[in-house]
Amino acid sequence: MEGYILGGIVAIAIIFMIKSKYDERQLFAKMRRKIGKEWGTLPTTSYTQEKFSAIAEYYKANPGKHDVDDITWNDVDMDTIFMMMNQTGSSMGEDYLYALLRRLEVSPEKLKEREELISFFQENAEDRQKLQLEFHLMGKLKNISLYQYLNKIKEIPNHSPIASIFMSSMLVVSILLMGLSVFQIVPAVYGVVLFICTVVNNIIYYFQRKSRIEKYYNVFMYIIRMLEGAKTIEKNSMDKAEPYLKRLREISRDFAGFERGSFIVFCKGDAGSMWDVLLDYVRMLFHFDLIKFDSMAKKVKNYQEKLNEMYEILGFLDAMIAVASFRTWLGEEGYCIPKLISTKKPKFYMEQGYHPMIAEPVANSIKADRPVLITGSNASGKSTFIKTAAINGILAQTVHTAVAKTYEASYFKILSSMALRDDLQGNESYYIVEIKSLKRILDQIEEELPTLCFVDEVLRGTNTLERIAASSQILKSFADTNTICFAATHDLELTHILQKHYDNYHFQEQVEEGNVIFDYMLRSGKAISRNAIKLLGMMGYQKDMIEKAESLANTFLEKGIWEQV
Repeated sequence: MEGYILGGIVAIAIIFMIKSKYDERQLFAKMRRKIGKEWGTLPTTSYTQEKFSAIAEYYKANPGKHDVDDITWNDVDMDTIFMMMNQTGSSMGEDYLYALLRRLEVSPEKLKEREELISFFQENAEDRQKLQLEFHLMGKLKNISLYQYLNKIKEIPNHSPIASIFMSSMLVVSILLMGLSVFQIVPAVYGVVLFICTVVNNIIYYFQRKSRIEKYYNVFMYIIRMLEGAKTIEKNSMDKAEPYLKRLREISRDFAGFERGSFIVFCKGDAGSMWDVLLDYVRMLFHFDLIKFDSMAKKVKNYQEKLNEMYEILGFLDAMIAVASFRTWLGEEGYCIPKLISTKKPKFYMEQGYHPMIAEPVANSIKADRPVLITGSNASGKSTFIKTAAINGILAQTVHTAVAKTYEASYFKILSSMALRDDLQGNESYYIVEIKSLKRILDQIEEELPTLCFVDEVLRGTNTLERIAASSQILKSFADTNTICFAATHDLELTHILQKHYDNYHFQEQVEEGNVIFDYMLRSGKAISRNAIKLLGMMGYQKDMIEKAESLANTFLEKGIWEQV
């Protein structure tokens, strides 16, 4: 009879093992299909403000020397560019990718390093998919900054496991006493009373202690996934990735045994399973998870820097894979590898550059070695063009990719003043916000590294007379330095005042049969079309009003003064 029972237990254990392996293979197969399907597509992930804040924590803790500041980042909507590119599988990957896009690189060696990995992942699907699988198994934390919590572990007070060991021991003693009472060696009441008191005390202590450390459980669980993934990744042999894999091997040795026995602390299966429920009772009574947690926390504190290094290596590899996917989405004709040069005199050449967020963009080209004024009517394409140039400048010096046929330029510090708003909380008008924004650009211009700046409708927050006078001097101050400024304006007077310092380009439109037609093509020279008054007629304004407005405009152009009405 005993043999049948033992055989049944073994058979059940074997079935569970087979089922576990089958489920694991199914999970891997499903994930591989998902990875293959998503490659070269735009991510569909939705982001909350809380999620963005969590992603930005790594960058905030590790800023660069020549960063894309908040104003510039918001002006050109780099959050959306990040979301379009974020095909990462892990928390480290998306954190690193965000930081990468914020930190402008001026080192040819570092950009070459990125290019080699991006190209490698584009060309070697099998190796890339091995890494992607591990990154997706690591997964992403929701609305929690992994980097922030990794570096908060050192704030966990050192805790001795002696109290938990003593309480667990007393529980064992109570059980032994109850066992001895069966043989009437000791009275049963001793064991029962000690057991009840110990159980109550252990549970109370358990929840008090766990409430103080539970917020770190998800992070510790992720560290385990990260270490397990790193161990799998480091076993591979991958040409361009070998230096990173070698370093992962070295770091992993310091964390040997970290995840051993971690199932006591964390359930790796489905939450709420019978096994996990049983373990919960064992944890409450014997505190095995608290004891293991303390030893794991001590290990992390001792090797905090190496854990951060592993975080960055894995994040870097995951981010480079995401950039490779983004390039695949753009297509071979949709991007180029930029040619960047170190010069004190700035140069900027973009051929057939386009805005990646527009479904059917119109590509434009420009070559500049000094500032540029861009004129044209509303909705003609001025703002979109300067955003296109700004995005290409940022992408070229971060992910070594430009959305253009050709991009050749100096290494730049990139700044903008475009989509500004009144600061209601700070009680500042639009004009004050604008002049502060422009002043910050002037303050950051340096002699060694050229500046590429973008200004949309300079000083639009004040009256025409003072706007033109002040704008001309601010824009001239850019021209007097090693700066290429792309300034979009409606003020045609500036094209005359600044013609010795700025090249002129314009966008134009045609009014045909009551319709306004834009071709969004950049042309050299000043804007010559004046269609704003004609548009009033198209909107149903009275004919005599239109004629008088035309007469006033023509008189000003001829005499330089406005007639009274």
